[in-house]
Amino acid sequence: MASGHGNIPEEVIESVLSRHDIVDTVGKVVHLTKRGKYLWGLCPFHSESTPSFTVTPDRGVFHCFGCGMGGNAIKFRMEIEGLSFPEAVKIMAEESDIPVPEGAGGIQSAHNPEIDRLLQAYEWSAKFYHYLLKNTEHGKAAMDYLRSRKFSDKMIDQFQIGFAPDRWDTLLQFLERRNFDLAEMERGGLLSARSEGKGYIDRFRGRIIFPIANRAGKVVAFAGRILGEGQPKYINSPESKLFNKSRILYNLHQSKASIRKTRQIVLFEGYGDVISAWESGVHNGVATMGTSLTENHASMIKALADEVVIAYDGDRAGQAAAMKTLSMLEAVDLRVKVAVLPGGMDPDEFVSEYGGERFREQIIESAVSTVKFKLIYLKKNHILLEEDGKIAYVKEALQVIASLHSSTEREVYLKEIASELELSYDSLKQDCNLLRASMQKNIPEGDNNDKRWNNGRHKKGRIQARALLPAYHSAERSLLSLMFQDGDAATYVNEHLGEDFNIDDHAAIAAYLYAYYAQGKQPDISRFLSSLQDDRLEKVAASISMMESPPDWSPQVLDDYIREVRKYPVQRMMDKKREEMIEAEKAGDFLRAAQIASEIIALDRQ
Repeated sequence: MASGHGNIPEEVIESVLSRHDIVDTVGKVVHLTKRGKYLWGLCPFHSESTPSFTVTPDRGVFHCFGCGMGGNAIKFRMEIEGLSFPEAVKIMAEESDIPVPEGAGGIQSAHNPEIDRLLQAYEWSAKFYHYLLKNTEHGKAAMDYLRSRKFSDKMIDQFQIGFAPDRWDTLLQFLERRNFDLAEMERGGLLSARSEGKGYIDRFRGRIIFPIANRAGKVVAFAGRILGEGQPKYINSPESKLFNKSRILYNLHQSKASIRKTRQIVLFEGYGDVISAWESGVHNGVATMGTSLTENHASMIKALADEVVIAYDGDRAGQAAAMKTLSMLEAVDLRVKVAVLPGGMDPDEFVSEYGGERFREQIIESAVSTVKFKLIYLKKNHILLEEDGKIAYVKEALQVIASLHSSTEREVYLKEIASELELSYDSLKQDCNLLRASMQKNIPEGDNNDKRWNNGRHKKGRIQARALLPAYHSAERSLLSLMFQDGDAATYVNEHLGEDFNIDDHAAIAAYLYAYYAQGKQPDISRFLSSLQDDRLEKVAASISMMESPPDWSPQVLDDYIREVRKYPVQRMMDKKREEMIEAEKAGDFLRAAQIASEIIALDRQ
């Protein structure tokens, strides 16, 4: 029987959950420490300095008491890597050699037809722009430009590069003729609203189009590069229901096979760099969407690879960006290297001038350690022929070297500087040791001292004390907690309360739970979470599953909770009646007030 998640069979989902242990899945991204029956760590989904993120191995769930995020191993991969449920299941199945039936798990969602229409519109628009580039007079200048940049026809086809003519309504007419809702197309980022009033115009005009795909290979956005000189050089589709630039990496859908094989990602700044590198044989290259690397990107990369090679432009701006990026990647415990390009070149230019083989061997395979790169970067900021410049550089370089844990590494870099600047190695070593002692004195207390990267990354908030819940709210949570653990408890609650929970989310979870057990399934919170089709319900259910409930229950315990749940709407009705009685007395309608008083007494007896 297929589930409601993109028609993926339930047996595939269950196999994925049984083969992807929650601790192993989360542990690739979060450093976990055992405390009692839970594992604790710093939440990867919000900033914090005190761990509030928990994993419960025996239940197969994670939950953050700080931000409320929760779910099973599939949910964790979805959130970390920006995947839909079917995408996450298919990727995890592939990793464990679990066969997925052909056609199962398409990302179209029966629950959101607007997403289906937008995906269709982007797919057709990408083909349309590609056709205009290759087969019309409109695209001739763009095609000449791409060939001058050494883009082969094969690469133009593989990356589905296109061209948007410098007209207001080329795509507008294309979409209109195919009966797409233009307001919907504007919300999805394909069109822009006219500034002077009603109507729409093409968002991309006079630009080379690079389609941006999600991990499943579905086009969800475009990047448009201006033809010739001008600003802005690139414009991207705005964020939409399909496109979140902090959760998508350009070319990940094509490079993921190579990344999985090598456990390495090459990170570029531009689309052209990725494409040139691909033609050179570098098939594990990705790029961010014209924006700096984000914490979400870093977490995604951590889940995919063990090592990253940063291959940004060789100019000052590119190197400054590399410095910022390497800190973020090191902060999630990734091995990082940096490709050093000569003479301010970018990867695309290097490939064009020297060829793919030299790019692979001299740039990517010869990438330097982050410490080496930091020293090269610092050196460029000083005139080493002058004494002041030399002293300033050495001070900054020692700050980098003193922070290294390995004495062997420190020795290698200190000897290199001593030789290069004709300085005494012993003096440098002494200064480095003094600096190191000073640094260790100033290390602040952290939550996670054996893996300090997970402290610096989450500086902002501490977990807030939980507000005391009303009695009926606590009773509903307690009922659901017992129902998660025992199908007979769920049957009893179904017979005596049904879906008469006061909180809508609880009523919905109960309805799903009754259906879950009606199919003859055994209690398993991790598998139950996969049957929910609502992000909010999943978080609420994960939170409730963390409650400490007694392993045994009795009808009396359940009756006490049910009585508390049923009492609340009666109390609300009584409060409302009391207000009505006061209003009647104020208005001098004492007969009406007496009538309401008798209704209150009847409710109180109830």
